[in-house]
Amino acid sequence: MTSESEIETVAADLRRQLARRLDKDGRLRSPEWRAAVEAVSRHVFVPRFYRESDAPGVTTWEPVTPEIVGQEDWLRLVYGDETWVTQFDGRDVDWADPKPISNAAPTSSSTMPGLVVRMLEDLDVREGLNVLEIGTGTGYSTALLCHRLGDERVTSIETDENVARRAREALTRSGYTPRLLVGDGRAGHLDGAPYDRLIATCGFRNIPSAWLEQVLPGGVILTTLRGWMRSLGLVKLIVTGDSASGWFSEDDPSFMIARQQAAPESLGMVPGTYDGTKRKATYGPEVFSTTGSAFMAQLAVPDARFFCHAVDGGPNSTFVLDGVTGSFAVLAPVDSGWQVRQGGPRRLWDTVESAVATWEEYGSPNTATFGVTVSRDEQVVWLGNPNGPHWPLPS
Repeated sequence: MTSESEIETVAADLRRQLARRLDKDGRLRSPEWRAAVEAVSRHVFVPRFYRESDAPGVTTWEPVTPEIVGQEDWLRLVYGDETWVTQFDGRDVDWADPKPISNAAPTSSSTMPGLVVRMLEDLDVREGLNVLEIGTGTGYSTALLCHRLGDERVTSIETDENVARRAREALTRSGYTPRLLVGDGRAGHLDGAPYDRLIATCGFRNIPSAWLEQVLPGGVILTTLRGWMRSLGLVKLIVTGDSASGWFSEDDPSFMIARQQAAPESLGMVPGTYDGTKRKATYGPEVFSTTGSAFMAQLAVPDARFFCHAVDGGPNSTFVLDGVTGSFAVLAPVDSGWQVRQGGPRRLWDTVESAVATWEEYGSPNTATFGVTVSRDEQVVWLGNPNGPHWPLPS
């Protein structure tokens, strides 16, 4: 298999297989989006990529190209329901001589088709609607939108100039010519407004005010809210004038955070051995590793991050640092469980424990029980209903 026509013949069959799998899984629910999945050649948008190695030790990523793994295996991987990484640490890969990569953070990828399609289905589009996409990436999801709605109805913004250039080339090669822009997606694109739908394929700490201004009343904003510790989840908001509200989904897609909202490199000042005041902790650091409580911790202390480190040669302690206020909490194991030492303007662990306790009072519900209300003045996540317990999103 060497010619373009031979590759396309195999790819067309793989696209049909992919569509059948997504249909069976309940991700693909409409004939229009199924037609788009069967028509758009994902291999044009992901000609080469990295996959995570299963070797033990430090996380390592292996390059995948037709030359390295063979064309048949390359195509089979491309049309699998997997996310493939295409960039690390904001720097382009040297594809002339690709090497395994370790100790690097993915910064661009082609999201798994199942999630892409699920989000597009949730966007509730129909003919004649205008869509603004935040995060062009490889351009694959942009192509699906173009196939469904027409090029003139799709505007897409990418923050990375080189990523945007490759997406434009792939879209042009595939016969699609949407409006493509390079810039900060938080600003939207006023000249193309108003939009009926806005979809973001990267995570945001809050909802940018420009989105509220540029999406029509009754329109939909579909995005992932996330923090510096973890993803909060996918939220679908309905715009009503100067505000919007909606619910989280049960799923927890963990998109990369928008580069303009990435955490600062410095975690903040590490406290001294005797800094702060001590008490027995009700909850230990398992809060951060359990889905529901980790969601609550992220809501409770949105400017914090945590890490584990041995103190004075003893067992690991968990440090929780708020780089904005300078507050800290240090969890250390003791015979009876955990002891916490806190200092700074905010009692971080008090705040975390209060949020987790509230969640447990309400029966430890999943994320679909939480909603979001945003306006120009305030953005909050609430539990159960807008008058229930609530936590502000970071400004």
